[in-house]
Amino acid sequence: MNDIPDAVLFACNMNAVRSAMAESILKYLHGHRVYVDSAGVRQGDPDHFAIEVMEEIGIDLSRHKPKMLDDLEDTSYDLIVTLSPEAQHHAIEMTRTMAAEVEFWPTLDPSFITGNRDRRLGAYRQIRDQLLERIKERFPVTHAVDI
Repeated sequence: MNDIPDAVLFACNMNAVRSAMAESILKYLHGHRVYVDSAGVRQGDPDHFAIEVMEEIGIDLSRHKPKMLDDLEDTSYDLIVTLSPEAQHHAIEMTRTMAAEVEFWPTLDPSFITGNRDRRLGAYRQIRDQLLERIKERFPVTHAVDI
């Protein structure tokens, strides 16, 4: 289970929060050792709360451009990690024509949290931290990383 694949795709609904965070965390932890990408079922827009909470841990998400699964040019992934039921369904459909494992990591979409700025940022931080821990567990780091 803990073999690190050569190519990983993270997928969620709009590729603005969860899958974008996961992609940037795995890239930060493993650099070019793993090819990492992310996409959404539908087109999303950059999310400023996601950018802010990733900056807090030293990861720049400001240049991330959300894209859709249907727009992927390369589908040679060893593993697709889905973070929403909708993305899971889409990934299963994709594996009819490609050989990739699919793992479902149900992850709350923090953009649905309402309230003041601090409450909303707290929800984003919680998801960021959950993804960070899950990624460290699934893709163990064997070199020094300051996160």
